[in-house]
Amino acid sequence: MERLINILIIDDNLTDIAALQEILSGFGNIILISDSIENAYQIVSKKQIGIILLNIDSPLFTNLEDYTKLTDTFINSSHYTIVVTENARAVTKLLRGFNHGAVDFIQKPFNPYLIQAKIEVFKKLYFKDLRIAQLLGNIFPSTILNEFNLQGRFTPRRINEGVVLFTDFVDFSHKAKSMKPIKLLRKLEHFFTRFDEIVEYYKLEKIKTIGDAYMALAGVNENNPEPILRTCLAAIEMRNFVRNESVLAQATGKQSWEIRIGIHAGPLVAGIIGTKRFSFDVWGDTVNVAARAQQMAEIDHINITQPIVEQISDYLNINELGNLDILKRGGAVEMAQLISLKNEYSLFSRGVYPNQDLRVMCNIENFDFVHMRQHILNHLKANLPDELLFHDINHCLNVEKAVVRIGQLEGVTHEELMLLRTAALFHSVGYIYQYKKNKQLAVRYVSNRLPLMGYNERQVQQISDMVLATDNEIGPKTLLEEIVCDADSDHIGRPDYFSVVQRLRDEMENYDKLYSEEEWILKQINYLTTEHKFHTNAARNLRSKGKLNRIEEMKKSLQNIQADSSLS
Repeated sequence: MERLINILIIDDNLTDIAALQEILSGFGNIILISDSIENAYQIVSKKQIGIILLNIDSPLFTNLEDYTKLTDTFINSSHYTIVVTENARAVTKLLRGFNHGAVDFIQKPFNPYLIQAKIEVFKKLYFKDLRIAQLLGNIFPSTILNEFNLQGRFTPRRINEGVVLFTDFVDFSHKAKSMKPIKLLRKLEHFFTRFDEIVEYYKLEKIKTIGDAYMALAGVNENNPEPILRTCLAAIEMRNFVRNESVLAQATGKQSWEIRIGIHAGPLVAGIIGTKRFSFDVWGDTVNVAARAQQMAEIDHINITQPIVEQISDYLNINELGNLDILKRGGAVEMAQLISLKNEYSLFSRGVYPNQDLRVMCNIENFDFVHMRQHILNHLKANLPDELLFHDINHCLNVEKAVVRIGQLEGVTHEELMLLRTAALFHSVGYIYQYKKNKQLAVRYVSNRLPLMGYNERQVQQISDMVLATDNEIGPKTLLEEIVCDADSDHIGRPDYFSVVQRLRDEMENYDKLYSEEEWILKQINYLTTEHKFHTNAARNLRSKGKLNRIEEMKKSLQNIQADSSLS
């Protein structure tokens, strides 16, 4: 997998810029250029920068305080600054650069091999930093990490109304005895991975897993609205996922799994314990009640307490259970079973997934990307003609991966990234109906299907425009459309280009479009040299050099064919 990094050159010397671009192009380096402080601000406010090359001889930086203010706007603070100077003996300038965060220097005239070696070192450190940050982010909430970064500690805090969710698998001890450990672990990982996705979607906070138990919170480390409602929606989706898996297991003669879930809301104390191995946790009677609610739940059911009922009864169907005695605590707690969403607040009025009104209320994505993706992939698998060897489902998945890669490098928002992925998955659906001029048919399908998945009118229009932009006769007009077009032609410039386009050639033959070897090579050369172009800076950096190499390789092949033809 390619390791891609944005490298920002801040300089107003065109000769130096061109030299650095030549030295650093390729190798997964996305080169960004800024010849002014104002432009640099625009770049760093939108994109994640890994390395900065800063010309301290430039009049742009008469005062390096400007640079300090610039780096304060970074999306990700993990970056490395290398100063560029003509005179490394100018100690004062270098020290000023290092005092403002620089880690190394490059001296002019440039030594390409030395520069490439230094860049590779700091790239490895950058990717290591990202991995560490990712691991820490999986362990601690972002609010805690921010406090640690600023103060070096986390102060325990009391939350007046936190929401606690517990899940536990039924008869897990028996399953653990009858299954091989690796198989058992993989099964738990299968369920918990999906739980993680659901928790992230509804903006809850996963706390921990203990054996087969899963614990999550809402309203503790985030300020999103409706924490109780979001937790209940997540619980319903978890339970339904386990139910569906159980039905599938029974149908195939495999061992089925069942679950119990409990939810309670009330005061909590949150903090970190440990001196060497830190652990974030919460304490209080609310945690105990939530755990007991889970233990008292029937198989494949969700028990909720009265504080939960009071806030969700308008939107969700419940079954009152009355007062239940809680063992090991004493006293009784009024509980109910959480059944489903009310039809008027669910997609398709089926009581399964929240409709747009509830999504807006909970400040989560207004559209259901997960189930949209599942639907379109199943639709493509079932209906794309077998003759499609290039424009098949794998092509759609490759385009989806490419829009994620290019979109992240181009600094798009989370919503824009989801719209890009949606367009990538839908852009070939028109091939179900006809081979040529099918983009309008794809747009018609987009317009009919996506509103049912919660996409609003603006989002549907943006996706439709992106799909249409992949038609060579139309082309892109916006950044999102450019990203989709570049992703659609991502194979151009890749090392596997020839095997990919061979599938296109075979596909065209299936539709009675036959070419001799010479005609096929000429067609490719003509397309790549006169018609095709990469639109985004990221795609140009990633694929332009490979594209030129493929063109030269085809020209040599063409010369060999023509030489053989003249001899015969």
